[in-house]
Amino acid sequence: MPDSAIVKYLVKLRFEVDGVVEKADMIGAIFGQTEGLFGPEMNLNELQKSWKVGRIEINLESKNDRTYGEILIPMSTDVSTAALIAAAVESVDKVGPCSARVELVTIEDVRASRRKQIVDRAKDIMKEWGSRTASEGENLLKDVQDSTKRARVVSYGVENLPAGPGVYTSEMVYVVEGRADVILFLRAGIENVVAVEGTSIPQSVIDLGRKRRLIAILDGDRGGDLIEKELEQVARVERVLRAPHGKEVEDLTPMEVLQLLRGDQPQRQSRSERQEESRREYREPREPREPREQRENRQMVPEPVAQAQAQAQAPEPQAPEPVVVKVGEIFPALNGTLEAVLLDESLAEKGRFPISELVQKVDGESGIKFIIFDGIITQRLIDAAAKAKVDGIIGHRVGEIKNMPETLRVGTFRDLGLE
Repeated sequence: MPDSAIVKYLVKLRFEVDGVVEKADMIGAIFGQTEGLFGPEMNLNELQKSWKVGRIEINLESKNDRTYGEILIPMSTDVSTAALIAAAVESVDKVGPCSARVELVTIEDVRASRRKQIVDRAKDIMKEWGSRTASEGENLLKDVQDSTKRARVVSYGVENLPAGPGVYTSEMVYVVEGRADVILFLRAGIENVVAVEGTSIPQSVIDLGRKRRLIAILDGDRGGDLIEKELEQVARVERVLRAPHGKEVEDLTPMEVLQLLRGDQPQRQSRSERQEESRREYREPREPREPREQRENRQMVPEPVAQAQAQAQAPEPQAPEPVVVKVGEIFPALNGTLEAVLLDESLAEKGRFPISELVQKVDGESGIKFIIFDGIITQRLIDAAAKAKVDGIIGHRVGEIKNMPETLRVGTFRDLGLE
């Protein structure tokens, strides 16, 4: 039986029988009266066996002692054979004892019908594709246009702090002083920014520091000093960058902001460095005044002898520890990279990787003696280092530590005079 996908022609005939007959009677009459007309190869049975003729369908109804209906013959032959079979079926003149008349209605080209369906579907596809392509083009154009639009200032936290829209999604957030600074950052294309709006740090910024990395960008004036001091006490800030001395962040250009964030501009001294310099300048400790008898005795000692005694009594200068020298060599390339370096007992590097993998590496490595990294020293890191028998950790800042092992030394780059 031919598959519906390979049927070429559908022969349709109608019939009328003078009497009441069934489908089986009509089928028997068709096969019986056409058999042997054109040789065995043209018999309907043989054509069905070779799948050139499909299942013959009979649709009929009886009314007033007469039977009416139609005959459907699917064929996968050429049109000449289909016409010959149609003519043979038309020759059927009896169905059982009843007279019959069969007439060809049409030979339908199924492929033409399928071609029309395919063409109609192709038109629908083209319409859908054209509409989609036009919509995609409009969306792409809109995306390009939107990329040039400046982001708007949004509100953050219960205090409704001025911020950029990136404060809700970015893993790192810049903390500035006021709304004007936020607008400047948005002009520079930086949306992950929030303002504290005063010298008192809002609770929303403090909570943000527990979930995100914070970098403070402050003015180079007294107000910036106060905010920096407050931030160090109440919030977890990774770094503090300052505008040039005497200038405010809002006075900078967008290009100068980007240079400040990249570290291309020289930074002014931090608050602690300025305090240390002031102490050295104005509070230089004076040498204790010698008793009168010692001064008189010292005056009676010949000068060469006095110099020899002074040299003998003076303590010899101590050379810095090798690890301090090694840290000084590593720091310039490590600062600002958010990476960590592990050193073994001979101060040779055992690896360099992001600080997000630091605790995992410390747990899995052996022979680590020193950890030098661009981040904040936490209790979790200290616990891992103590377990791995690490001698020392050096980072940017020490967080809240509740349990400090006696065998572990902890310090910062600022303690070593590197920042």
